[in-house]
Amino acid sequence: MSRTPRSNHAPDRSPAPAPGPGPEPQPDLDGRVFVVTGATSGLGLATTDALARRGARVVLAVRDEDKGRRAAARVSAAHPAARLEVRRLDLGDPRSVHAFATRLRADGVHPDVLVNNAGVMAPPRTLTPHGHELQFAVNHLGHFALTAHLIDLLAQGRDPRVVTVTSANHRRARIDFDDLTGERAYSPMGHYNQSKLANALFALELHRRLSAARSPVRSVLAHPGYAATALPRAGAVAPVRLLFGHLLRPLAQSPARGALAQLHAATAPGVRGGELYGPGGPGELRGAPALTSPAPRAQDPRAGRRLWEVSQELTGLRFTVPAADGA
Repeated sequence: MSRTPRSNHAPDRSPAPAPGPGPEPQPDLDGRVFVVTGATSGLGLATTDALARRGARVVLAVRDEDKGRRAAARVSAAHPAARLEVRRLDLGDPRSVHAFATRLRADGVHPDVLVNNAGVMAPPRTLTPHGHELQFAVNHLGHFALTAHLIDLLAQGRDPRVVTVTSANHRRARIDFDDLTGERAYSPMGHYNQSKLANALFALELHRRLSAARSPVRSVLAHPGYAATALPRAGAVAPVRLLFGHLLRPLAQSPARGALAQLHAATAPGVRGGELYGPGGPGELRGAPALTSPAPRAQDPRAGRRLWEVSQELTGLRFTVPAADGA
């Protein structure tokens, strides 16, 4: 664990993400604990900044602790009262996910909201040490395992939610359960889209299971539209870097605006389990958060159950949603 006391930070002189126009998180977040994965930059950093500005305690769950400390310093410089912790989490390594959750529990941290935000996009075909395709492992399996480890703590939280960040590209995807590693056919963007469909399938299957257990936890989806983050430039294959990281970048909205949908899903009153929020502008590319619909494939309960079973097998975890007291 790495904590980030304000007095020990060497402030990063680059400005914190500017708040974008549009809905803010609900004003009273004091006393609530949010875990945000991938909080060192982009949507995760913008989400952390907005939550900290409203008084929330935020755990920055990051693969690179040095980058995490710099991100926390950046937020603290803008919001001196920010309550932030940096903890290491490598979503591609099941041992790291287990260790993160174990330490969180041992330290008495009780999260109210988990924001499954981290991701990788369109790298060359890469397998993790456990033999999983990198995008499927980080974007889906890691978050599946993290949610499984924390679900009982979340159930004790105040207005508890699991917010899973997908992409509008999930509507273009199919899941090839017979070739999840891309051994027979690998497409960098195709497998990215597949991982984003897995995010949507998982969140909606989780919603069904939470509802059946009468759990107080809500599973909600969000997507950022087209936001100018480092994601398409951090390890993506050259054509994706060129297209999304450079040519189309002037059309993108800022990370602060891109994070509005997941902030709404995480904090707004009236949000219900199973909903998807994304930008309300044309093509859902930009704009204030609006309720939208997941792709029909994402809403298929048979596919959701199959993905759940496959994910349990690949992670070695049995993910059982605890029943609510008295249920």
